[in-house]
Amino acid sequence: MYTIKQVSNIMDVSEHTIRFWAKSGFFPFIKRNENNIRLFSDDDLNWVRIVKCLRSVGVENKSIKKYIDLCVIGDSTIKERYKIIISTKEKALMQMKELKKQIGLLEYKEEFYKDLIENSSEDTWNPMNKK
Repeated sequence: MYTIKQVSNIMDVSEHTIRFWAKSGFFPFIKRNENNIRLFSDDDLNWVRIVKCLRSVGVENKSIKKYIDLCVIGDSTIKERYKIIISTKEKALMQMKELKKQIGLLEYKEEFYKDLIENSSEDTWNPMNKK
């Protein structure tokens, strides 16, 4: 069993975020010890893993709660959960495509600045130099 602090370290998510997610009902099976401290099992870590994944793609908490509730209902919701995962994956792929474009621009600017430094040139991209 793992404390929130341990889960935070294992999953690289802040303790505050883990607590918020727990209060939001994202971890339906976590237990509490005699001191009312939340304790996470290895299975609970899988819940944390999917919540972290969904949040990182930008899925709203309300939609995550819906997904968790469907999981708790059981196998009769597999098709609905599948659709959620597919649409989330599509969203992630679109974000990745956009990030690749942004990285391309950053790489261009990196080379641009490197060239400016090496050749002591003026920054023609800087609007302040166009006055």
